[in-house]
Formats: sequence, C-alpha cells, structure tokens
Amino acid sequence: MLMDLPTYPDSGELLARLVRSQKDGPSRDTSIPVGELSPIPAGHPPTEEFLHRLAERLGMHSHDLFLVAGLAIPDDALLFDEEAGRELPQLVQRALRLPASDRQRLRDFARSLAEVPPETVPSRRQRPYELYPPGFGSLLVRMLALRNLGWSSAAKVIYLMSGVYLSAATIGAVGRGVEELDAELLGGFAVVLGIPVTVLESLTGVHQAAGRILSPENADTAALLWGVRHLAAAQVREVSHLADALSR
Repeated sequence: MLMDLPTYPDSGELLARLVRSQKDGPSRDTSIPVGELSPIPAGHPPTEEFLHRLAERLGMHSHDLFLVAGLAIPDDALLFDEEAGRELPQLVQRALRLPASDRQRLRDFARSLAEVPPETVPSRRQRPYELYPPGFGSLLVRMLALRNLGWSSAAKVIYLMSGVYLSAATIGAVGRGVEELDAELLGGFAVVLGIPVTVLESLTGVHQAAGRILSPENADTAALLWGVRHLAAAQVREVSHLADALSR
C-alpha cells in the first residue's frame, strides 16, 4: 500500500508550511527578513526569486525547494557521473575523520576542480523503479539524487553520517511510499541533505522526540556532498585521496 499518497499536500501547502515555520519558529541569522516571505497567492506558482529567498531562510539549497514546489530542475543541474556517485561513501568516511580546518581545505579543493563538461556526461536515464509517486518519501529520495546519491550510496552515507542503518532497498521503499517515513529516517535524511531537521519536521509533519542539531563535521560533509555532485569519478577520487592524506 502506498502510504504517502492519500495525505500528500499540494506544493502550495508545502511551501506555506515552510513559510509558517519561519514565522512561528526561532529567528534565523540570515539577510532575508521573515516578513518579506509573504504567502503565495492561490493559483500562482512561486517565482524563482521567492524560492531562492526562502531557501536562504531555511538553510536549504534552492533546487531542493524546486522539488518541493513541483518545478522542473534545470537540465544542467541534472548532469551526474554515476560512477562518481559510487565513490561518495568512501569520500564521506574519510572527510568525517578530519578536523574543521582540513574539512575546509577539502571543500576548497573540490571547489577548485572543474565540473564535468556537459558534452562528456550522458544524460542520466530515469529507471522505471525511480518513477516515484508523490509523497514525502519520494521528495527526500529525489533530494538525495540531486547530490548524485543512488539508493546504495545513499544508504551507506546515511549510516556513516547519522548511524541510521538502512539497506538500498529501504531507500527505494521510502521513495515509493511503501516504507513509512518515521523520526529516525527523517533524522538520517536531514543529516545527509544538510537541512535542519526542524525544517523537515515542519514540511512532513513527522516529529522527533528531541531535536537533532547538525554537528560541525556533518554540516561540512553535507556541504562537501553538494559541492562534488557534478564532478567526474576521477575528480571525486582526487578529493578522496586528499582527505586520506590529510588524515594521516
């Protein structure tokens, strides 16, 4: 049975939840005053400017909010080297061992590498098993995919960063809505996505008994995952080799 389908709100309601969470919750130190995030008129799609501003307030990436809003992700943001995705668990394992200064050095090095030229990356074809129904689970799994994390790599990275053990099949089941999204799963996804768990709680209605705050090493590693998402496999290995050298 698909658990998410009957109660999954439309995109307008999802965005309204996120705006309300900023108005009702603690103030965030950003350049966007919460008062400027006015409600979206019914029947009007959100503008990209609105989503960028809301993303900054929430501590999210704009393309994650594009998924929430049901907007198409630009084609050039969907160019991924699948082999590189398989390298990410090892990179994460090595990055987590580093002190803050070396994690920053690793991120700086990753930023210095040229992204994969579009003409060298075949368009990633969506597999039939990745045609998820609307739901909170599929939303989070598609956010993982924006970081070049397939089911297997995502399960490994979630365990490394949060201690939440999942199989690749469980990631797929969450995406299809046949595995219920609970507080433990939500916490694991939040850590890897680098999104405050309180934001995901406001979005999904799934609440933890105690709020989990991103540790500095997890926050930096989540940012690293976002920063390497368009690199080729050989480039990700370069970043990983640097992480290994820094840990010695």
